[in-house]
Amino acid sequence: MSIDGVKGSMIEGVEIVRKRTIPDERGAIFHMLKSSDPEFEQFGEIYFSCGYPDVVKAWHIHTRMTLNNFCVVGMLKLVLYDDREGSPTRGNLTEVFMGEQNRLLVKIPPGITNGYKAFGDKMAILANCATMPHDPGELIYIDPFGDHVPYDWGVRHG
Repeated sequence: MSIDGVKGSMIEGVEIVRKRTIPDERGAIFHMLKSSDPEFEQFGEIYFSCGYPDVVKAWHIHTRMTLNNFCVVGMLKLVLYDDREGSPTRGNLTEVFMGEQNRLLVKIPPGITNGYKAFGDKMAILANCATMPHDPGELIYIDPFGDHVPYDWGVRHG
């Protein structure tokens, strides 16, 4: 992959966009998503998911909602898995290391299994600018430690 902090195989429909930070002596500015960005579809809601270090928040599948994930505070590992019937990238898995040290926006289309684990020394805050308001009827939860996704959440050394 050509983006630092992204490992694995790309998944059809997933977009990963580097976002720049504009620092000065007062602080900094960074953009998550603008309506003029090519990856923007529509606005449904923005919500924030907070995760403590080493806690896994997974697996989720949205059946109709497109996610636009951006880690505002801390660092996290976002994991994506394509288990969509008929997808040319079915079976592909992507890890995205994102947050204060690597400002990335990750656009996740419906049907992609996803979850994250915060790491480092503080809580991570993941912002999601979703294309529709939350609807529990379009969300599927899967055990993060079951065998649905061939993934081990442990730290890999080396």
